Amino acid sequence: MNSNPEPKAAALSLNLAPPAGINRRLTMGTYRFAAWGAPRWLFLLRLLLVAVLALIFSPLSPSPLADRIDTQLAWLVLMAYAVLVLLSGINLYARWPNRENQVYLAVFVDIIAFALLMHAAGGVESGLGVLLAVAVAAGALMMEGRLSLLFASLATLAVITAQMVAHLQGGAPASGYTQAGLLGVLFFAVALLAHLLYRRLHDVEALAARRQVDIDDLSKLNDYIIQNMGTGILVVDGERRLRMMNQAARDLLGTPSPPPGAELRRLSPPVAEWLDAHVQPWAPQGGMLQVGERELKPSRHLLGTNRANGVLIFLRDNQELAREAQQFKLASLGTLTASIAHNVRNPLSSIAHAGQLLGESEALSEDDRHLVEIIRRNSARIDEIIQSVLQLSRRNQVEPRLLDLVPWLQDLCNEFRESRGLGVENLQLKAKQPAIPVEVDPRHLHQIVSNLCENALLHGGAPAHVQVRVATGAGADKAVLEVRDEGPGIEEDTAREMFAPFYTTRSGGTGLGLYIARELAETNGIRLQYERLWPHGSCFRLTFG
Repeated sequence: MNSNPEPKAAALSLNLAPPAGINRRLTMGTYRFAAWGAPRWLFLLRLLLVAVLALIFSPLSPSPLADRIDTQLAWLVLMAYAVLVLLSGINLYARWPNRENQVYLAVFVDIIAFALLMHAAGGVESGLGVLLAVAVAAGALMMEGRLSLLFASLATLAVITAQMVAHLQGGAPASGYTQAGLLGVLFFAVALLAHLLYRRLHDVEALAARRQVDIDDLSKLNDYIIQNMGTGILVVDGERRLRMMNQAARDLLGTPSPPPGAELRRLSPPVAEWLDAHVQPWAPQGGMLQVGERELKPSRHLLGTNRANGVLIFLRDNQELAREAQQFKLASLGTLTASIAHNVRNPLSSIAHAGQLLGESEALSEDDRHLVEIIRRNSARIDEIIQSVLQLSRRNQVEPRLLDLVPWLQDLCNEFRESRGLGVENLQLKAKQPAIPVEVDPRHLHQIVSNLCENALLHGGAPAHVQVRVATGAGADKAVLEVRDEGPGIEEDTAREMFAPFYTTRSGGTGLGLYIARELAETNGIRLQYERLWPHGSCFRLTFG
């Protein structure tokens, strides 16, 4: 088992199906060009065209079209067009009428205005027909693709009509129809190209929207994973300022949620000092940190070769690491010992039975009877260890059910008194409520309370005075069960080790009673704690989840 585990980044491949609410986000994101931002850009383009056309038709500006321009008609059209553009800006600000209608009106007004200006400038030969191509392209990009052909058709009809009027008035040659036809072809080409561009933009927007949803989901998932990891994680920049800190790190360091940018030295001086000593790539890793009552095992991962890139710090509770290692060893040992126990019980029973038969012989001397007693006593002790190991191997077979704790404890205390020959004064049950429901495996709870009561009788002094107290805790839905004695109490050094397997202060003990009690308690979601009472006494507290 690696003694210095360090989390490593792993590639994560997910296929998240977006819920129904995301489909709406996809649809809205796909048609970004159809949102109100696009009409704003069209409005700005039309204002620019008004300014350019005002310069072209200005009497003060030299123009190659000056001889053919109908100035009165041109300025009349231009002023009307300017007024309509400004009105469209007001409608755009008020968002009335709806977006589609505003785009339709803008394109139609542009086609009519540009056709009239082209007529006022002398017809198709003026070159202003290109403005109609701009209007067609803008309309095709902002609306659905099929409308691009409609805009191209209207622009073509407008150019041909302007050419016909100019020709009938005698101001344009017949060759102008060729240019009008070419302009019509140009309009349809622009419309088709704009349609293809619109479809490409449509697909790109849809893909971008899907990718954005995936990125948002992955970001939330990563944040959820990081915040719920058991390993404390801190991200610190090159200036030793905090950028990110998960819940496990806050619990290990005992600090509230600090704001981003907080100085690491103010947040946790021990972590800052450790980082200063181990931040270099060649610096040795390892060591321990003492933060309050916790002993932490830190490790770091540099986010780059430069100081400015920052560093990723991992924090783990050393006691938790030791416990995980112990659990791993005990899991393997439990499988092995359970198999051994099954195979040892049969010959052990034969040894115990043979010793019993031998002890009934009248021909034995006192020394032989003493040896037989040693065999009997040690056989019983081995059998007790085997029973404990088998109970430990079956600890994961939980069958919880709802039971009323107070009547159940009354039956257990009566049974315990009868089996040990105790009186009511030796084992008392005190309950503040007549009924406290809990959900637990009754077999496991029986084993836990029996072990705690047995421990209290052995270490509680003589005469024994054991109290079993039950009440509700700070939360009304949590029950608390205490087993108290009036003994001298347990020393601090012993209290740290007493839940370890095979740890005992009695020569005849197995050292598995309290360990089994804690394992069974955790299996049932119960928290087992020890508290030394003053001036004397011990208390084992069971807090039900």
